[in-house]
Amino acid sequence: MTKGELAKKYFLEGYNCSQSVLLAFCDDLGFDKSTAEMISAPFGGGMGRLREVCGAVSGMFMVLGLSKGENSTDRDNKKHIYTSVQKLAEEFKKENGSIICRELLGLRTKGRDNPEPQERTENYYRTRPCAELCKYAAELIDGFLAAEK
Repeated sequence: MTKGELAKKYFLEGYNCSQSVLLAFCDDLGFDKSTAEMISAPFGGGMGRLREVCGAVSGMFMVLGLSKGENSTDRDNKKHIYTSVQKLAEEFKKENGSIICRELLGLRTKGRDNPEPQERTENYYRTRPCAELCKYAAELIDGFLAAEK
């Protein structure tokens, strides 16, 4: 199963977008799934349903940080990480039109949404691009990391 398929599977099991992407990489990163779930839990719904940066994108950046984010006081490393974030965000945006949750979902409202998570029903999955966005984000970071080796 590819990282993208795994991320999509996690989303369809009920995990949020950020969790789904990060969980897909736990085995490769030597990172335990329980900790990954807890760290990425607040980033669903564009950060706690604020509908800001897409959770799949946030998860993708977490994978990057766990893979490449070594010494945070090293300016060259920071530059490399920030450059990588910008490249990944641009690629995600080019393919999907935005990295902002509310824009990806076609929501007209700005700002926070009701904090109550929606029930995961058949209609929920049918009307949202989130599972495919998780898949795309996981494939994107997987390809990026492979190219960096």
